[in-house]
Amino acid sequence: MRFAIVGSGAVGGYYGAKLFQAGHDVTFIARGRHLEAIRARGLEIRSPQGDFVARAPAEEDTARVGHVDCVVLATKAYDNDTALPKLAPLVGSSSIVLTLQNGVDSVDQCAAVVGQRAVLGGSAYIATAVEAPGLIVQTGAHQLIVFGEVFDAGPAVSPRVAALRDAIAGAGIDVQAVPDARVPLWEKFIYLAPFAGFTGASRQAIGGIWKFPHVQEMFYAACQEVERVARAEGVAVSPDRIAKIRTYMEELPPSTRSSLLIDLQQGKKIEVEALQGSVVRRGHKAGVATPIHATLYAVLKAWEHGPAANAVATK
Repeated sequence: MRFAIVGSGAVGGYYGAKLFQAGHDVTFIARGRHLEAIRARGLEIRSPQGDFVARAPAEEDTARVGHVDCVVLATKAYDNDTALPKLAPLVGSSSIVLTLQNGVDSVDQCAAVVGQRAVLGGSAYIATAVEAPGLIVQTGAHQLIVFGEVFDAGPAVSPRVAALRDAIAGAGIDVQAVPDARVPLWEKFIYLAPFAGFTGASRQAIGGIWKFPHVQEMFYAACQEVERVARAEGVAVSPDRIAKIRTYMEELPPSTRSSLLIDLQQGKKIEVEALQGSVVRRGHKAGVATPIHATLYAVLKAWEHGPAANAVATK
């Protein structure tokens, strides 16, 4: 299959490199020093599963690429103003756009650009980082993509989803295809929005706050806020979703940080609109109260562009 990876960073770059290694036609869409490094030396992957270099073509202008079979959108959600316009030149009459962005807004935002027919929704579970331009390091062996139809979901996995699943699996990537991607998208969101919010607002890895029982109680209450919004929107999330999150949290290493916290600590923009902001807006529309997320949103919004942008000189 012919792939274009829009957002060839830690997540998109890793998966794109694996697809290229398996023999697929892959073009990385990147910019700046990362783009220059990929063009000069290829995209290097260091992983417990083996190190390799993907010497695939790289472009900044998607008009130079043309139509592909599948576009993988893996940029940060806060870059969508520049990332989404890059989709249209890549999408033909039979193209697929698989979004792996955090949150639940991305599928609608993609559909506004390329139409609902083209869009699939997915979630990526992987620990990777861009250590240097042209270098991606995977810090754990776990990696998974869960995806499926969103706007034309039926009782079974669609043929195009099954074909894409087989291509991804053939590249040595753990993958799960589902009939309705809204369920796994929201089930991840129920956990991710509170986790990013609590670690980001406290500026601490989860171990720094999890020792306080009242924080745990408030965290699970925040998860329930998102769950109620999901059900109000008609998404049939698992009835034991909160119980599963409790089990997961008990096993989580204390040093675990959300990507939002990492971005904050590096002085970067954060995905506050795609996470806490989305919960608040959707809750308001559905008539579901979200006071915990409203508070997290208010706290984090002031830091949206990073601490350096908000520093105040004191004596």
